[in-house]
Amino acid sequence: MRRGSPFHSRTSALCDSWEWRGWAGYLAASSYSLVPEMEYYAIRHSAGLLDVSPLYKYRISGKDALHLVNKVVTRDAAKLSKGQIYYTPWCDERGKTVDDGTLWNLGDGSFRMTAAEPNLKWFQDAGMGLDVEVEDVSEEIGALALQGPSSRAILREGADGAVEKLRYFRFVNTRFAGIPVMISRTGYTGDLGYEVWVDREKAEALWDALMEKGSGHDITPAGMLALDVARIEAGLILAEVEYEPSRKAIIDAQRYSPFELSLDWTLALDKGPFIGKKALVEEKARGPARRTVGLQIDWGSIEKYYWDMGLPPQPPSEPWRDKVPLYSGYRQVGWATSGCWSPLLKKYIAIATVAAPYSEIGTRVEIEVSVEWERHRAPATVVERPFFEPARKKA
Repeated sequence: MRRGSPFHSRTSALCDSWEWRGWAGYLAASSYSLVPEMEYYAIRHSAGLLDVSPLYKYRISGKDALHLVNKVVTRDAAKLSKGQIYYTPWCDERGKTVDDGTLWNLGDGSFRMTAAEPNLKWFQDAGMGLDVEVEDVSEEIGALALQGPSSRAILREGADGAVEKLRYFRFVNTRFAGIPVMISRTGYTGDLGYEVWVDREKAEALWDALMEKGSGHDITPAGMLALDVARIEAGLILAEVEYEPSRKAIIDAQRYSPFELSLDWTLALDKGPFIGKKALVEEKARGPARRTVGLQIDWGSIEKYYWDMGLPPQPPSEPWRDKVPLYSGYRQVGWATSGCWSPLLKKYIAIATVAAPYSEIGTRVEIEVSVEWERHRAPATVVERPFFEPARKKA
């Protein structure tokens, strides 16, 4: 049975649409209003407030905490400084991605890891024989993502000056309206944004304080539909959409290495041993068979299919998460995994898997589209990700 997050008393009262979805056993609002586009525009033009408490959170402590972390993740945790956060995947022995998330250096010899999937047993098994403790603290901590160009101004209203100086992918322990919190300059929208972490018993007070301080900055509760559009614009991958976590995969085609996910920059192959290193070194030498890319789809071609049928053109009203075939001539060369109409860019965009020879920027392919009962193909071009990355994100 799905349960409410630490903020459920507040989110449920505001959810006029009463549209919910499941996330890690919790209820998550798909949208609060009957017009979810306004929640998306809040993220891009003012500030959206998202409940991200369902993320799994693990604390890793003990004499061998660094040893365990470096054994599991693909990045070099020895280079992670106090107060810094890494985005990182972790792999199985075949070099296939188990999950991806964030790694935090808490500064006292311990680390936090966040993930979308449950990973407690994976970390505990990897730590067998080491002087280390892995604790699931997911239930103890509530988390809110405050995302958008007004997010810093809102935090400035209630937190001390430490937030003003907070760099990208760093965190600070502070207070907001007198409430002890941890604020990280992180998020899943590709915009200026922060995540605010709080003890469960203080969660409702934090929500109220953020809404009060943000009232003059057009703060708006935002749901998963708005978040999904923003993360696609940011070109960010999603487990169980862009790839299947290797432990859940049924066939090899569902398993992706970090190279296949185009996460080469997260691989510290020159550090000591870690799970999957041998397979990844071998894959780098031969080159990955496929890559994850951004696609810009020619909307003009799709419009014509609508007009030819006597229908007004209909861009997707919501982000989609389906495998849609991609072609080059008569050959299928990959599939799109998620896509949306970008309200800000006024473009039809998608994230896709393609065979390596078709992954170069500027490569032209075709995507299958359906208009009513008829199937067609529309031109699409491989483009850089992210599709949208404002200077304010890291400034």
